[in-house]
Amino acid sequence: MISKTFVSSESPGARRAGAGGMPCQGVYYAPEGVRPRVAMIATHYQIDFSEHYLAEHMAARGIGFLGWNTRYRGYESEFVLDRALVDIGVGVRRLKEEEGVEHVILLGNSGGGSLMAAYHAQAVEPSIRPGIGLPPAPGVDDLIPGDAYVSLAAHLGRPEVITAWLDAAVVDEHDPTLTDPALDLYDPENGPPYSAEFLTRYRAAQVARNHRITAWAKAELARIQALGFQDRPFSVQRVWADPRMVDSSLDPSNRPDNSCYRGDPAVANRSGRGLGHETSLRNWLGMWSLAESQCRAEEHLAKVKVPAIVINPDADSGVYPSDADGLYAAIASDDKQRLDLPGDHYFENPPGARERVADVIARWIGERFPVPA
Repeated sequence: MISKTFVSSESPGARRAGAGGMPCQGVYYAPEGVRPRVAMIATHYQIDFSEHYLAEHMAARGIGFLGWNTRYRGYESEFVLDRALVDIGVGVRRLKEEEGVEHVILLGNSGGGSLMAAYHAQAVEPSIRPGIGLPPAPGVDDLIPGDAYVSLAAHLGRPEVITAWLDAAVVDEHDPTLTDPALDLYDPENGPPYSAEFLTRYRAAQVARNHRITAWAKAELARIQALGFQDRPFSVQRVWADPRMVDSSLDPSNRPDNSCYRGDPAVANRSGRGLGHETSLRNWLGMWSLAESQCRAEEHLAKVKVPAIVINPDADSGVYPSDADGLYAAIASDDKQRLDLPGDHYFENPPGARERVADVIARWIGERFPVPA
């Protein structure tokens, strides 16, 4: 039997809301009647991880699991990194001080890979800058580091993933129907298959698009601040256009051709939904900008010297083998592993994929944090 306990808490600098909700909320899973010595914590930039698909699987294997949400669950456009790290710290501290956990394993799943890396890095070597125009988050220099780090189906970071998915053909952010046909990923004249020359131009244009948005956001923020305004929301469109979504021979894996997390990428790309579709000037600069954001895994993983494992699903339609390779290379630990396991992004398929992942993680943890006889 698995016990599930709803957990909520205030956080330094974030009090209970007037309607009653706590800024930090989640669910703690543990074997019934047992206080595990080892527990995992999983958090995302904005997705609700309180009922994470691995939670009960890990608890059934004797490992506690806290599916934890920061004050920004469902509010990615408001996200500020140092404040989110403080909220994660509330969860880690609860595991250590209230649940009696001796070893906390940081689970960096999907977009949470870079977030949990940033948490650990800040705990061992503080360097995170506060949000634009904000004082440092209370408690940001008093975080408890993780005892190990697990990367599961993780991206390299928010700026990296949105840039890799940006439609390079867009020439006007205010009118996404205006494009450069020579960079149209979905024009059969360009591929697939795509030539090496096209891919080089395409990737460079994606980076240039990210930098153009950043330049505009910085200039626009300065302009409106001079007029007494603090921020301005905007939308980034056409963000389902990674060549790897169309052609699975690029960065090859067992994923299907012509597939992304929203189905047919050509259709999704014109849907108006996707990464960055709800952002703001400050949020773009703090989360999505290649030049400005601190939400990039590699710089933080250079401070991860605890045991680490990178697990990549072999049929993921949005995380690719090169992502896992990059994460693995960036981890500074002498005790690190990299594995590919059968599964899509959420390990829903093939049958038994989640049980297999849980077995691998539990065995890996048990080898490093054995239960005393």
